[in-house]
Amino acid sequence: MPATQTPPLNNAPVGIFDSGVGGLSVLQHIRTQLPHESLCYFADSGFAPYGEKSEADIMQRTLFAARHLLQQGVKAIVVACNTATAAAISTLRTHYPELIIIGVEPGLKPAASLTKTACVGVLATTSTLASQKYQLLSDQLQQATHIQFIRQACPGLVTQIELGDLDGPITRALLNTYLQPLTDAKADVIVLGCTHYPFIADTIRQVAAEQGNPAIQIVDTGLAISRQLQRLLEQHQLQAAPQTPLPLHCMTTGSTAKLQFVLSKLLHFQPDEYQIQEIDCNFAAP
Repeated sequence: MPATQTPPLNNAPVGIFDSGVGGLSVLQHIRTQLPHESLCYFADSGFAPYGEKSEADIMQRTLFAARHLLQQGVKAIVVACNTATAAAISTLRTHYPELIIIGVEPGLKPAASLTKTACVGVLATTSTLASQKYQLLSDQLQQATHIQFIRQACPGLVTQIELGDLDGPITRALLNTYLQPLTDAKADVIVLGCTHYPFIADTIRQVAAEQGNPAIQIVDTGLAISRQLQRLLEQHQLQAAPQTPLPLHCMTTGSTAKLQFVLSKLLHFQPDEYQIQEIDCNFAAP
């Protein structure tokens, strides 16, 4: 879509942003739920992982990604990153009040309805768990439901997923460490509080089973996000007309080979279904 075209238009693309390849787990749900929508994905892999970065840095990177997506004429932006949502979604909405902007947050509410042991584990980045947004939601639900939410920061997991290591010894060792407190507490539901983590959901189940917890349930909010996007596009009468969508346009500040690997090997995209553009990681603050 030419940058000179003025959004929003019904057939303009939907922009999706993440600190790396994790947001592609959300993109997969959107693609299934809204097959006629053209999509544009921005992976800030050159600056990943966000989980250990300062809130100010995350905010600047989120605005940086939004500007690149808006240059593609997007009609909506999905911030498919829990850390960026917690740190920057309010600022993003202030900058672009007329734009549909959807964030993600850990699926604590659906997890609360699933647990039989009244104990839910939450795997997320250090930054997400430390955010005021998460702590407020967690505390409110805990008071209302008397369900225990065990917060488990997972340093290093995003890096391993970005490297394509979904079930190798390092990833398994990290998961063994991070899941053990949840197993010890009898958690029977695990919330994936980072959009990278659905790519290792099978490994999480395997490690949990090895620890004696074979019936663990996993909550991934990607489907809920795609349905919220559908509702808002319909509400604003911006849903795409029935059409064959344009090839997925990807921008990345990191490795194009890594992004291609995830698209081809994990999401089963064919080469003619996407194009990848490399973006300079550096920027001037707005």
